[in-house]
Amino acid sequence: MIRRDILENHHKPIYLGIGSNIGNRKNNINRACYFINDFCTIKYVSNFYETKSWPKEYYPKYLNIILKCYSNLRPCSLLKRLKKIEKTLGRKKTARNLPRTCDIDIIDYKGFIHDKINIKIPHPRLSDRNFVLIPLFEIEKTWKHPKSNIPIHKLLKNLDLNSLRSIKIF
Repeated sequence: MIRRDILENHHKPIYLGIGSNIGNRKNNINRACYFINDFCTIKYVSNFYETKSWPKEYYPKYLNIILKCYSNLRPCSLLKRLKKIEKTLGRKKTARNLPRTCDIDIIDYKGFIHDKINIKIPHPRLSDRNFVLIPLFEIEKTWKHPKSNIPIHKLLKNLDLNSLRSIKIF
């Protein structure tokens, strides 16, 4: 017997966030997309957005994009492959929030809620991040947060004005 929910979720999208603030940021992100294309079908790519580093604004600025893609990989397998790409692109194990050549996050995996020690989906801080919400809205105006079911346009309204002013299309 085939479980119906498996078939229903087979064609739901996955949203990935990719960021870089060391080296040739745009090239780092483009190379990440190239590698991701080996195991995901990329449907849409947002514009590049530039933001200040957080929590230390004196670090180099970030470039970020959001991808809408499809894959048959399960969340843990997907995460493992994404971490391998980060390493291939020069990411080193460092303290939290330090500059990096490549950071790839699973923002939303087919609308699932996955809460394990090593993987939390949807991304736990996506609702506070202009560099996630603005490019996500650009490519998916009807997206809703999988946990709260809040539409993205309402999440955007909750961002503070300084956060909205500090992001720019690159």
